Amino acid sequence: MTAVSIIYFSGSGHTTKLAEAVRKGAASVDGVNVNLIAISGDDITKGRFANDALLAQLDASEAIIFGSPTYMGGPAAQFKAFADATGERWFKSAWRDKLSAGFTVSSSPSGDKFSTLQYFHTFAMQHGMIWIGLGEMPMQSNGVNRLGGYSGATAQAGFDSPEVAPSVEDKLTGEVLGQRVAAFAAKLKKSSRQTNSNSSKQ
Repeated sequence: MTAVSIIYFSGSGHTTKLAEAVRKGAASVDGVNVNLIAISGDDITKGRFANDALLAQLDASEAIIFGSPTYMGGPAAQFKAFADATGERWFKSAWRDKLSAGFTVSSSPSGDKFSTLQYFHTFAMQHGMIWIGLGEMPMQSNGVNRLGGYSGATAQAGFDSPEVAPSVEDKLTGEVLGQRVAAFAAKLKKSSRQTNSNSSKQ
């Protein structure tokens, strides 16, 4: 099985809804197992994140999708605490060549969400990962990418309940991202197996 992990923080539940949509899209790809992992404040003590079991799940994944609400023009502090805790992985290049992607939610149509996606991208590049964008034209008839983001999946929540927002269209955008990342991860793993098989026959 190809492992895709979605690691995210949600403050009021809206990002959880988008994360679940990303999981739905990723799980629709044959041969893919999806881990939906929420960052818990209980794992953060005096600003330091510590959860070895969570990090081990990410180590064993072919793809990692990052998610956070956009707070004050960037990812939540809880996500940043998690990111800072991956320094040992960075030093060992443990996530090199894994696929990566990102998603975020804010209360307004813009909300400087791009800054959060840029943070995710830079974080992934620090780890030597391969970034997968949304790959969809904006404002499609079915609502996919209605906010016009390309670097990842973006959603708007306003002050509505998580049962109402993000919208059906924004959640569909999340599904598309999850499916795209999972499809690439499955192809990459299949190609790697074939390469290893051919090498063993030589």
